[in-house]
Amino acid sequence: MFNKKIQKSLVASALAGSLAFAGSAAATDLKDLHQANSQIQRAAVQSQEKINTIYEQTQELLGEYRVVVVQTENLKVYNDFLQTLVTDQQRQVNSLQRQMDDLENTNKGTVPLMFRMIDALEQFVNADIPLRTERRLERVARLRELMERSDVQRSEQYRQILEAYSIEMGYGTEMAAFQGTLNFEGQEITVDYLSVGRLALTAQSLDGKAAWAYNKETKSWEKLPDSYMNSITNLIKMSRREATPDMDRVPLFAAE
Repeated sequence: MFNKKIQKSLVASALAGSLAFAGSAAATDLKDLHQANSQIQRAAVQSQEKINTIYEQTQELLGEYRVVVVQTENLKVYNDFLQTLVTDQQRQVNSLQRQMDDLENTNKGTVPLMFRMIDALEQFVNADIPLRTERRLERVARLRELMERSDVQRSEQYRQILEAYSIEMGYGTEMAAFQGTLNFEGQEITVDYLSVGRLALTAQSLDGKAAWAYNKETKSWEKLPDSYMNSITNLIKMSRREATPDMDRVPLFAAE
């Protein structure tokens, strides 16, 4: 009887110990579960923040892409226009070359033609926008002197006339910046000139505080609003390879 009581007591102790161990283990598992859940929540928050950052960057890149697309389209239109001018000018050169080929057999017709070409070139320079006018007229004067030299072959004289025409065509397609003096309202001003082919000729004071554009209709210089200052400054830097190419505002006047 006494042994049975002892056995029951041992069994009860064992059960109590098992329940206590099970309770302790359950508490540990629950704590681990809470920690794991907290880690998952923190990871989810971090993931959402990364997603938000990526989305914002994507929107910025999309906006920049759209701007680049518009600029590219504008450049294509402008380049197509320049190509039209170049093609037309090349057609004129080809026409002159054909005339030269046809006149090889008749030297009597060549000399008058060459003088007419020099006269036409001089008239064109005087009627054109004041783009390096002094230098261009000096070139015409050298051609006239060349025609008077008996030691220069007729073919070389003609070649140099064609070369002068080629240089004139180059002025119509290049964007160039050069320093010079502008006479405006009786005042001599040292400026940076900017030519965009023959589409526009502008000038900007060296301190960048004033700018002018040549009006082909009135054949006079007109002062530009301050809103053009940054554009002209950027275009001057681009032409001098001090900035990357980019479309910007150019003051244009209506065609004659």
